[in-house]
Amino acid sequence: MATPQTDSPSIIRSILFVPADSDRKLVKSIDLEADAIAFDLEDSVMPANKPLARNKLGEFLKTNTCKAEHWVRVNDVRSGELLKDLAAVVPMQPVGIVLPKIYGPEDLDLVSHWLEMAEAMVDVTVGQTKILAVATETPEAVLRLSELGNRPRPRLAGLIWGAEDLSSAIGAGNPRHEDGSWRFLYQQVRGQMLLAAHMLDVQAIDTVYVDFKNPEGCLANAREARHDGFTGKVAIHPAQVETINSAFTPSDDEILFARRVVAAFEEGEGAVSLDGNMLDIPHLKAAQRLLANV
Repeated sequence: MATPQTDSPSIIRSILFVPADSDRKLVKSIDLEADAIAFDLEDSVMPANKPLARNKLGEFLKTNTCKAEHWVRVNDVRSGELLKDLAAVVPMQPVGIVLPKIYGPEDLDLVSHWLEMAEAMVDVTVGQTKILAVATETPEAVLRLSELGNRPRPRLAGLIWGAEDLSSAIGAGNPRHEDGSWRFLYQQVRGQMLLAAHMLDVQAIDTVYVDFKNPEGCLANAREARHDGFTGKVAIHPAQVETINSAFTPSDDEILFARRVVAAFEEGEGAVSLDGNMLDIPHLKAAQRLLANV
């Protein structure tokens, strides 16, 4: 049985998907600096190759020394492949699974029960396997995001949003304008998922920046996502990892300013002046949140 990962970063700045049926890409993942690798059994693996991908991944994880957290993107609840995935993946003891194409909270409940059964069968600590849910790939999931808060979900570590599957599901075209910005519907979906993640107090992971040959564009896009409240971002190519990590890492100036904000409030007042600006409790909470993740 694999050794569980315990020394994991609390926040995933970057997560990169790696096809589990590609020997070359599996080996390459060992030296990547992403905070998390999602070994993929879903979209990047052809249906006929899924058994092979499970076997390859199992053999690889027996000896691999990846620096990143190990996650596995499994197939969705309605695929007919998920139980096979969980039976293969849980003994590998990744940090968790990436669950695609949910329709609502009942999918998370069902998969949590299946994980509990799989963990018990191979003597893995019950509740150990976490879930990152891709929460915007179906219209039903988007319209029911608020329902995710109807009960505690201790396995849920974060929500990821994406546009391409949703666009396909509703028969729409490119979700982006020619300049790369999101069309109105997808701006709404992005905001809804972001709010849902913070409602649940889990990580909010932004979708891919598709032009992997444009590092400046990726950096600007990732910085905007961090400014909006996302905690990390999906990388579509290894070349984006360093850029994304940089965007989601507080600068020395930001850390220094946050410490000054906290110090300014130490006298117990609810509003203080700093550098000519009036600050109140929300500014203190923002500074404390930034410092907690340094």
